[in-house]
Amino acid sequence: MPRIRSAESPRKPDHPPTWRDVCYEIIFEADTPAGKAFDVALLFAILASVLVVMLESVASIEARIGQTLRIAEWVFTILFTLEYILRLICVRRPWKYALSFYGIVDLLAILPTYIAPFLPGQAHRLTVIRALRLLRAFRIFKLAQMLTEASALRHAIWASRAKVTVFLSVVVISVVIMGSAMHLIEGPDNGFTSIPQSMYWAIVTMTTVGYGDIAPQTEVGKALAAIMMIMGYSMIIVPTGIVSAELAQAARKPLTTQVCPNCVREGHDIDAKHCKFCGAEL
Repeated sequence: MPRIRSAESPRKPDHPPTWRDVCYEIIFEADTPAGKAFDVALLFAILASVLVVMLESVASIEARIGQTLRIAEWVFTILFTLEYILRLICVRRPWKYALSFYGIVDLLAILPTYIAPFLPGQAHRLTVIRALRLLRAFRIFKLAQMLTEASALRHAIWASRAKVTVFLSVVVISVVIMGSAMHLIEGPDNGFTSIPQSMYWAIVTMTTVGYGDIAPQTEVGKALAAIMMIMGYSMIIVPTGIVSAELAQAARKPLTTQVCPNCVREGHDIDAKHCKFCGAEL
């Protein structure tokens, strides 16, 4: 029998599991048959709900079975709402889960359907954010290696945040200066009607997107545009190199799919007995 982790407090081994313990094991863990079955069923429900929203956006399909699709969308929303409430009930600190990444995604996955009747337009189409919940597949199918790589990437991005911030600051300053210069050189007659409009051109040029809706006409403006293009090619590789350097130094320890019942965070070492984030017993 798999070990049941308490949802409230540590208990003695002979203490019978409460309904919250069992509920926590099924909903949050994927190392039991019941837990894995629940998560797999949840994945299929998420895929089906996203498909319903996509089909509803097709005019010909919406005209034929639009009412059926809307009923299905409400059914999925109610099911996901019940699941969200159960997740809040099972954990020791509900607000910790509510403010976690998955907690926020779970909430955003059900809100659009409830607020759509009060807002004009197609607000319920935002329910496609449910697709983010598919990230749980890494945990459900025990893709621990992917969890390790994802953790290494996350740590590398966080470790390089200062360098990336400096780099982005240089880019923003360059865009402001080049945009202002282009507004002065070309002027409204050539489409550079304001400094913000010219900054938009500078961003499009520096990122090598080149929409072509605004283009310099004077020789000086074209020369400045050439400089911007060269700068763009030079700057594209900078953040990649920064993150790559951090990735090379990141330690890649094997991780488990264990979820902490206290802080609801993942990414623990295989031999961990306590959560490395909050210290709670696993």
